[in-house]
Amino acid sequence: MQNASERYIGLMSGTSLDGIDAALVELSSNTAPRLIATHAVAMPPLLRQALLTLCHAEQASFAQLATAEEAFCQLQAEAVNTLLRQQTLAPGDIRAIGSHGQTIEHAPNGYNGSPAYTLQLDNPSRLAELTGCRVVADFRRRDLAAGGQAAPLAPAFHQALFQANNQDHVILNLGGFANITWLSQGTASPLGFDTGPANVLLDVWYQRHHNGTFDGNGRWAAGGRIDHALLERLLSEPFFHQPPPRSTGRELFHLPWLARHLSGEEKAQDVQATLAELTAASVAQGITQLIGETPFTLVIAGGGAHNGDLCQRLARYLPKATLSTPDAWGWPADWIEAGAFAWLAYRRLHNLPSNLPSVTGAAGPRVLGGVYAP
Repeated sequence: MQNASERYIGLMSGTSLDGIDAALVELSSNTAPRLIATHAVAMPPLLRQALLTLCHAEQASFAQLATAEEAFCQLQAEAVNTLLRQQTLAPGDIRAIGSHGQTIEHAPNGYNGSPAYTLQLDNPSRLAELTGCRVVADFRRRDLAAGGQAAPLAPAFHQALFQANNQDHVILNLGGFANITWLSQGTASPLGFDTGPANVLLDVWYQRHHNGTFDGNGRWAAGGRIDHALLERLLSEPFFHQPPPRSTGRELFHLPWLARHLSGEEKAQDVQATLAELTAASVAQGITQLIGETPFTLVIAGGGAHNGDLCQRLARYLPKATLSTPDAWGWPADWIEAGAFAWLAYRRLHNLPSNLPSVTGAAGPRVLGGVYAP
């Protein structure tokens, strides 16, 4: 690996489908990743609806896929090109773009008897053409091919970013779904897995009853009452009781899944409060499964870090945790995931493995991603 610093742009569009995050990151072999600049573009409503329609669709035409993919790629290019202009950089100043794409379906254990698969809508060849930058993409399927879950991939980046101090940390990403990474001085490799839904159900239930896209600061949930019978039914989902490695997505947790557990008598606001409690309870259950009653620092990242009600619920479930944010490491809570894909691109171009078999269950370390020249 080279010691000289290199600049990469990481692109991330998560399961919340709220937009594309672009993070400009400086990386080298002998220093911690450094966030230089960021830019986000909102997901246009028509594209968001097209992507939602494709998520776990039983049928979709090639034309639907191609149309959504082209619109998504144009939006990615807008994010990259704007960030380059803002930083007065040329495409050649960037070693590569790390593109996650948009997850359409994730079935690492197969679906209805099918082989394992994970599908991210992306067109790295087109993105290279639109930006003039080398692109690294398709990170997940190599881990899947080695028998892994292909998710979460961020824990390897968490290790690179947070492991430098001598404390035990749990890194919690609260995106559409929640995943945790356990960084302990007493274990050789990080541990982690998806704990279940975070914002995905909160957002879709809020959108069903309001004009907005999300429950700002969890205010609506905070005003509701927990329906403990409903919470018990939701927590009976087998996923919550599976041992790791495990990962999940919209193919399991979606509005019809929630509807199957509703009696029809619940107040809408109480359902929102119960969904927030579900997120906190399932996260706490996962963390306790990993570390027991050990005191630790909980570093909360992702959009859910801005949800005060959800953070209060987590603090109640985890009294031995000291709550923190990634800001102490120079990373605002919203930019960890995009930064991770910049780091993954760096690892690919230096022919270094970037999955963690201790997290995904893969047969061994693997070099992830394919490279597309401009």
